[in-house]
Amino acid sequence: MSKRTVKKPMTIILSSIGVVFIIALASLLVISGIFEPAKYLEPWQKTYSQKFADPRIQLAAHGLLAANGHNMQPWKIRLDKDDPMAFYLYADSDRLTDEVDPFARQMMITQGTFLEYVKIAGDVLGYKTAVELFPNGGYDEQKLQASMKTKSVAKIRLSKDKPQNNPLYDSLFLPDTNRVAYQSNKLTSEQIGQLEAINTDVNISIKIFQDKENIEKLGSYAMKSAVIEAGVSRVMQETDTIFRANEYQKTKYRYGFSVEGQGTSGIMQPIIQGLVTVFPSLNSGKAAADLFIQSTRTSVDNTPAYAMIITNDNSRSSQVKSGMLYSRLILTAHRLGLVMQPLSQVLEEYPEMKEPYTSIHRDYASDGGTIQMLVRLGKPTKEVPQSMRRDVMDLLIRE
Repeated sequence: MSKRTVKKPMTIILSSIGVVFIIALASLLVISGIFEPAKYLEPWQKTYSQKFADPRIQLAAHGLLAANGHNMQPWKIRLDKDDPMAFYLYADSDRLTDEVDPFARQMMITQGTFLEYVKIAGDVLGYKTAVELFPNGGYDEQKLQASMKTKSVAKIRLSKDKPQNNPLYDSLFLPDTNRVAYQSNKLTSEQIGQLEAINTDVNISIKIFQDKENIEKLGSYAMKSAVIEAGVSRVMQETDTIFRANEYQKTKYRYGFSVEGQGTSGIMQPIIQGLVTVFPSLNSGKAAADLFIQSTRTSVDNTPAYAMIITNDNSRSSQVKSGMLYSRLILTAHRLGLVMQPLSQVLEEYPEMKEPYTSIHRDYASDGGTIQMLVRLGKPTKEVPQSMRRDVMDLLIRE
């Protein structure tokens, strides 16, 4: 006569809990879109630009990878119909972030980052790139949004050349921003020298700080401005509007913020995406504000150096040129094993930020210059994933 095994009540309960947990986890993964193809990452492939026969589109496909404010990718391209070797870059005024960037200064820096990536790619693909800023004159600042639609930021003229090696090219395909903790190692004098040497414009300067006094002072500015920003609901709402909670949203929009930009990676990425999709309050309102402050505190507490880009004036051309310099700074840093993260809040020009904005300029640009970029700089403790990118064909102005 065989014995029948009787499960104890606790074993049954634990088994049931395990089944529920597995079902819940699987549900979160499905909700996160884990099986959705990440088409928004295709532009990061080195072969992506080869899909296009037109060299102008090939170069624009490289420019698309450049650093840009809020990952809005606010670029438009118009191909010259009469000259197959010329195209125009426009600032996409439909992608302005008016709350954090009311005077479109960051928008202009973003145009510059694109142009520098285009120039570097041109070297390798065998094209000299002549860049003419504001070929049809500057914007009407009183009608800025309308003016952006009619006046280009730059005309880019190509001429065929022998392909050349550019040591910065491979770094185009690396993420431009790393928000994780950095190692405590200070930069060497050789590294600082190489970073400072990339600037050849007498109207722009790069300053690097890694002494204790400036590390503490700049960290204090970063924290103070983060707390201010977290308390301005319209600014936080602007950010929340472009947050993509899951793979379906990232595939649909291909721009904006997502959880991996907050440092989430590995199996936790789809889990967090699923949770945020089901419970949006986890990444909005007070929760988002607290997370932003906490993230800034982690950054500030793990930063061995800061860098600034300062222009003598705040003209539109200077803003664009500072963006071009910023791209070279990022790419050179990559070659040296370093990464960066902008700490832009203190440089933003909405009313609530006026006091720290004025104060940091008094401390670091007392001669009347404008601090265009403030970034933290160091060796990363871990790598971060690439962010969403649009299809380059979506940048084209079709006439």
